[in-house]
Amino acid sequence: MQGICHCGRVTWTLDTSPKSVTACNCTICRRYGALWAYGYIGNDICISGETTSYRRADGGAIDFHFCKTCGCVTHYVATVPEEDGRHWTAVNLRLTEPAPIADLPIDHFDGLNSFDDLPRDDRRVSDMWF
Repeated sequence: MQGICHCGRVTWTLDTSPKSVTACNCTICRRYGALWAYGYIGNDICISGETTSYRRADGGAIDFHFCKTCGCVTHYVATVPEEDGRHWTAVNLRLTEPAPIADLPIDHFDGLNSFDDLPRDDRRVSDMWF
């Protein structure tokens, strides 16, 4: 699976097939409208192209990456590595074509209040894509 920013300068590939996507309601993700799928750069995620990043003023646990030209949110990377040294990463599935992910269920994550996964409500990506 591949995602491409609007101008084509940043791409990502995801070498696994996600079983679902995550929609988060935190103060950042709800503004971005991103749908996330997860993995690790250098393992099952490859990023190509020059990005700039943003970390929340409170220190944040992740760096959000954007295309320096068109501003598309491409991915995020955890700021602290896991025990094996890898950094948890999410790619923005809104940068891929709709058809391959249309039937994936949406997992809702309450990043605003409880920091918990919420129950699935049977919505699919195709229910959110206009």
